[in-house]
Amino acid sequence: MHRSRWSTVGPVVAIALALAVTACGSSDDRLVVFAASSLTDVFERLESDFEAEHPAIDVVVNAAGSSSLVAQLAEGAPVDVLVTADTDTMSDAVAATPTIGEPVTLVRNGLVIAVERDNPLGIGSLGDLADVVVVLAAPQVPAGAYSRSILACAGVAVDPVSLEQSVRSVASKVALGEADAGLVYRTDISDDLDAVEIPAECQVAAEYPIVLLDDTPAARQFLAFVTGADGARVLADEGFELP
Repeated sequence: MHRSRWSTVGPVVAIALALAVTACGSSDDRLVVFAASSLTDVFERLESDFEAEHPAIDVVVNAAGSSSLVAQLAEGAPVDVLVTADTDTMSDAVAATPTIGEPVTLVRNGLVIAVERDNPLGIGSLGDLADVVVVLAAPQVPAGAYSRSILACAGVAVDPVSLEQSVRSVASKVALGEADAGLVYRTDISDDLDAVEIPAECQVAAEYPIVLLDDTPAARQFLAFVTGADGARVLADEGFELP
């Protein structure tokens, strides 16, 4: 990130600008991380563990749908580290934003059919989705693109009641009973949901790339942490597949 120079402004304006920049995450002791929504829980743990080892650094995680994160980035949001849920969305981000080095794969994931706890409708296959109320992620969201690939592979046509901007919203609607089923990542299955496995021949390998967008010691330390042994332990514990 770039720091402003205020040699031609008065002291009051300079102080106001300094506070604004600090609030946006442009400080050496503040680290802004944009992470795909399916990483919400695991990055809360990573944030806590990293801050325990680096108490002078305040990590701020913004978790949302990957396409929403890239849109915020294109609008000028200050970001130090970006993690998306697919390589296509990361490619869009890299094409529009200078990066520090090349993206590397952080973890992989798979999709499942999310159903209400105890699966009251007895949904057992992708084919069953044609006869129940289904919610999916929007096409521009990685989980939405993956879902369409899976359904096309199985030859199943569904008419989703809604198209969500994040996979977490899909899981939430199923858990709340607003839909009978939805396609989510395996790691999105909570205590309120059950998972129905997708056949291997139609499964996808969701790949999560990570990249630095700012060359600061804090950003490099965070990248080393999450891609190192400490991060790997937390990521595996949360059900993600290590590359």
